[in-house]
Amino acid sequence: MDTALLQDIDTLASLSLVEAAAAVADGSISAVALTEACIARTRRLDPQVNSVIWLDEAGALEAAEAADKARAAGAALGPLHGVPMAHKDMYYKAGQRSSCGSAIRRDFVPSVTATVLERLEGAGAVTFAGLNMAEFAQNPTGHNKHFGDCLNPWNPAHITGGSSSGSGAAVAARFAFMALGSDTGGSIRLPASACGVTGLKPTQTRISRFGVMPLSFSCDNVGPLARSARDCARVMTVMAGHDPKDPTSAREPVPDYEAGLDGDLRGWRIGVPETHFLDGAAPSVVAAMEAALAVLQARGARVTRIRLPLLPELSAGFAVVSRCEAATIHGEWMREYPQDYAAHLSARLFPAYAIPATHYIEALSRRGPLLQEFCRQVFADIDVLVTPTIPMELPTRAETDIDSGLPGTVARFMAVSHNTRLVNYLGLPAISAPCGFDSLGLPVGLQIIGRPFAEARVMRAADAFQRDTDWHLRLPSL
Repeated sequence: MDTALLQDIDTLASLSLVEAAAAVADGSISAVALTEACIARTRRLDPQVNSVIWLDEAGALEAAEAADKARAAGAALGPLHGVPMAHKDMYYKAGQRSSCGSAIRRDFVPSVTATVLERLEGAGAVTFAGLNMAEFAQNPTGHNKHFGDCLNPWNPAHITGGSSSGSGAAVAARFAFMALGSDTGGSIRLPASACGVTGLKPTQTRISRFGVMPLSFSCDNVGPLARSARDCARVMTVMAGHDPKDPTSAREPVPDYEAGLDGDLRGWRIGVPETHFLDGAAPSVVAAMEAALAVLQARGARVTRIRLPLLPELSAGFAVVSRCEAATIHGEWMREYPQDYAAHLSARLFPAYAIPATHYIEALSRRGPLLQEFCRQVFADIDVLVTPTIPMELPTRAETDIDSGLPGTVARFMAVSHNTRLVNYLGLPAISAPCGFDSLGLPVGLQIIGRPFAEARVMRAADAFQRDTDWHLRLPSL
């Protein structure tokens, strides 16, 4: 492939989602050209990343051609018209294989389509690939013995974060303009942080989960990984809202999230926890967070150091609920196909069968009162919480390979999601935005947490930060 063509492909693939949609809408770039660029870049560079499980080149180009014909005919265009996307391989599309990153479902072909895919494609998006992930979405690092570990585009020796490993890596490598992930204990925010992209975990129930592989009934969340907070806001406006197919989905009105991004943080109160979230944090990570806080202060926010309540109760509640619900979902397969699970996944699931039902019911029933008390004590005085997403310097895959049995791997494995798990038990919205690099030259993420249904607020804070910084624009050298 000649140099000029490579440069053209890389230039197109480096646009933001919002820029790509605008270019298709005004006719300066065709949907076919964008899709061809994403597919060509993926084919050329994914051997270095291993982010893709399947690639539907023919189907994607057919959809892109239809998008271009619709524009030429003067049809009304959706906000994502002609924009290529790829998603974690656990979003069901009727007739399309969905492996869930597992051996058990390697050849599973669903008969239903996820509501979130229907909404994205209804807004004009083009899906071209299914992305690598942790097996059954159950680890924070991205290890996968069935499809091979996803590799961090910044340094392949280091973790991508998980479980939406392929989503973080594919967006960072500029294969896709946006990728859906899922977040049960941090699985959107962790790969966003590790790969240097922006990832949003919405409020519990904000987006329909119909047609999405379940992990934990009450902790699962659907959300985007993209180049920027503005990109996330664009797709959130499309995806959010009640779905009759998912009776647990919220009926809260859906605002125009993108319209609310005005960069104005005057009068905002930002809380920085002095407990838990900075425990054992690496100096380079803390320095990146402090520099980010200075940017937010320059935008008009006031920073307050606070001590958070109820942390032991929240930690215990998440551990019981997430383990019991995952074990319930996998009970039949664990009995029939125990050999098809990775060792670390079996080690997580088997002990959950010994947790008494009364412990699970208590953890579930206390969740609402704990959320109310947490919001009363914390969000009465601040607008958002800010923490590092991953408090440690990004470890290597070898250092966190708990199936290896090497000393220290379990502690490092668990430490990756130390700052994200509590958010899922409370059901709060949170975003991770790139805010610098650690001493190893690997991305650091800034986690911004809000009260329930405050997605607009956390994205507004992240967008304000990205207006004055370029961390989200930095590219790995593939």
